[in-house]
Amino acid sequence: MPDHPIHATVDGAVVMIGFGSIGRGFLPLLQRHVGHDASKLVVIEPSAAACADLAARGIACRQVALTPDNYRVELDAVMTPGAGFVVNLSVDTSSLDLMRHCRARGVPYIDTVVEPWAGFYFDTTDNAARTNYALRQAVRDEKAANPGGTTAVSCCGANPGMVSWFVKAALLRLAADTGRDAAAPADRAGWATLMRDLGVKGVHIAERDTQARLAPRPRGTFVNTWSVEGFIAEGFQPAELGWGTHETWFPENGHRHDTGCRASIWLDRPGAITRVHTWCPTPGPQFGFLVTHNEAISIADYYTLGPVDAPEFRPTCHYAYHPADDAVLSLHEMFGSGRQQEAHHILTEDEIVEGIDELGVLLFGHAKNALWYGSRLSNEETVRLAPDQNATALQVTSAVLAGMVWALENPGAGIVETDEMDHARCLEIQTPYLGPVEAHYTDWTPLKDRWQHFPEDIDESDPWLFRNVLAS
Repeated sequence: MPDHPIHATVDGAVVMIGFGSIGRGFLPLLQRHVGHDASKLVVIEPSAAACADLAARGIACRQVALTPDNYRVELDAVMTPGAGFVVNLSVDTSSLDLMRHCRARGVPYIDTVVEPWAGFYFDTTDNAARTNYALRQAVRDEKAANPGGTTAVSCCGANPGMVSWFVKAALLRLAADTGRDAAAPADRAGWATLMRDLGVKGVHIAERDTQARLAPRPRGTFVNTWSVEGFIAEGFQPAELGWGTHETWFPENGHRHDTGCRASIWLDRPGAITRVHTWCPTPGPQFGFLVTHNEAISIADYYTLGPVDAPEFRPTCHYAYHPADDAVLSLHEMFGSGRQQEAHHILTEDEIVEGIDELGVLLFGHAKNALWYGSRLSNEETVRLAPDQNATALQVTSAVLAGMVWALENPGAGIVETDEMDHARCLEIQTPYLGPVEAHYTDWTPLKDRWQHFPEDIDESDPWLFRNVLAS
């Protein structure tokens, strides 16, 4: 980029928790676009190698893993009460506990996921307790119990995060293209009414990652374009989806929630081996994995009209993710063997020789059938735009930047999700790092391009029923 505007300024310490692939990529965006005292920037990170990297950059690093026993002391040692900022980009740390502590100290906070303490994903046989619904609901309960106060932005990466802003942008595009009022609604009810009145039945977070390197994937190594630990954890969680009012069938292995917003259901099956039919511009029809994500719940919840237990309108919403080919092979090896690989590798911008991360939202069921709206960012363009990350990471880190700026501009907003933020302002900050951001209509439906030689339990009365979307 030819210039790097300063979007906001932080008074006090900027504390980054975690310096993995996302922390590494976020750092240059922070340095470019957020005014801060470099001597008060500190990273909390358990890896000696990461801390050595930071030391070479002249950045302070506290080499420690945050735990339930030490996080208060460790944060208090570096935070500026009533000022500064905490950016949580780590794994195995409780987002809710960190958020509470920061807000108690008057320090703004942002994360990319509702993360639990280490062990949560694997130490219980209670699948309902392992859902993102349960994790998200705990944050929503905290918001209800302690409204207002210091701003804490929950789940502000690419997805969850940026895709919620894309939903709003896509709705306005669809409204304009169908001759309706394309002015942005003023509140949540207005957005939900717009979605309903446009005839949108649901949303796929439809992603295809084609980034690849020349070297073949080594056996016994989990290769991915972002956090391997994060992908394995969410892949082992039950598949989850926001459950829409247009659905006429319920999965045999499906389960509802009887508390909270009740916007979603979960399946008694890991998301990373649950396939769905979906569509992206480059491949067209494709399989995606129904990996659980916070946005599947938050979007369905945000666009609900009527009481939570008997809504007048609610969209179906879920992730439909086709990761990079090496990651797909890694998943097959892991689930096939019944054990996680010991070696992990994240594809770097230097070794990727081709491919893009095509991440967007597919709004379906309306008068124009389906609209995909999103980012089609290549690794090649990423290298030109920002250092130390591939295309997948830049879609995440640029969203963190946008959320951080929004939080600084809205200091007393309390706990917020990205659905509740000003999507236009956030995308204004983020879009320069997203490559082509495009809208694509398609006449494809889940009833097209299927194998016809074997019977399937489908319902041709409505192509967009989840019964037709689910492939396995």
